[in-house]
Amino acid sequence: MMVRLLLSLACQRPFVPGELFDTYVAALQHDLVDLPQGTRRVGVVRSPTPWFHGAVDENRPALGPPSDFLEEFQSREESFKLDGMCEEGAHNAAWEELDFEETYRDHLTSGEARASMDDLVSLLQAGEDVALVCYENTDQKRCHRTILREELRSRV
Repeated sequence: MMVRLLLSLACQRPFVPGELFDTYVAALQHDLVDLPQGTRRVGVVRSPTPWFHGAVDENRPALGPPSDFLEEFQSREESFKLDGMCEEGAHNAAWEELDFEETYRDHLTSGEARASMDDLVSLLQAGEDVALVCYENTDQKRCHRTILREELRSRV
């Protein structure tokens, strides 16, 4: 009986989750990123432009920052630019001043965002590769996408 159980376990496929990537839309459009064949490109943008949809397989607006908070962030970022900061500096200063990371992590616990995260976790657990996509190049700017990636990885 024990031998049969061990043989049965040896024949089972080990759990291998899909890989989770993140990138920005311009990198996809200009072939600056190399994703594995079949990777599902998931937009995480609250209000995508029409051309954004052509670069992703689907968009999950619930995983974008909340609209009211995003408006506040953009207003503060613009204010920093008017004060003479460069675009990246203004973006990152607004991020810090408004405690973007904490606010976004709180948002991810809301019903709609949590359900969308649960769906992505299921895809990853089923072995599907997923790339999170938004507008920001994280080489110079901070982005909600990296926080989302951390949260998803902790759940897979």
